Amino acid sequence: MAGGTRDLTGGRLVIASHNRGKVREIAELLAPHRVEVVAAAELGLVEPEETGTTFRANAELKARAAAGASGLPALADDSGLVVPALGGAPGVQSARWAGANRDFRAAMERVERELAGKPDRRAYFVCALALAWPDGHCETFEGRVDGTLVWPPKGSRGFGYDPIFRPDGFALTFGEMEPEQKHAISHRADAFRKFVAACLAG
Repeated sequence: MAGGTRDLTGGRLVIASHNRGKVREIAELLAPHRVEVVAAAELGLVEPEETGTTFRANAELKARAAAGASGLPALADDSGLVVPALGGAPGVQSARWAGANRDFRAAMERVERELAGKPDRRAYFVCALALAWPDGHCETFEGRVDGTLVWPPKGSRGFGYDPIFRPDGFALTFGEMEPEQKHAISHRADAFRKFVAACLAG
């Protein structure tokens, strides 16, 4: 976080994602704050290839690319499901497991197939949020939520792997929860709390 944190209150912010579910969730989390958001797709920004080996590296790559191309501060999220029994997979490959058509039903089926015979169904979601500025300044915030994988998928809310992830201490999957309940406890919410405290304190 070279140069310390910067206040973003009252500014315009690019959400550096082409995932509509993710853009919607980030916009909802930012709604209480005085920030005007615009999605990367609305500006015609090209989505860079995610070549990083960590969530943090990919988030920074996407945020820097969007900030440089738009001339505006850009917020990027790189997040995914980590399953210890699968050696940490799908991890940074979480979106790629869904293929070019973002078929997360197929991705969830692959997780379940690869877990066959393994008693350990623990998992956690990780979110890395990177805020980049056109001058190259970048700050990153990470969040995590632990839980258990269930089968079959339950609920149609959320997106991605939400229907098979039941957070610790709850009877519902993320796919069954009301958005407000998920936003209070998710990995993205955890990262957002750190982001808001650092950059939206005003």
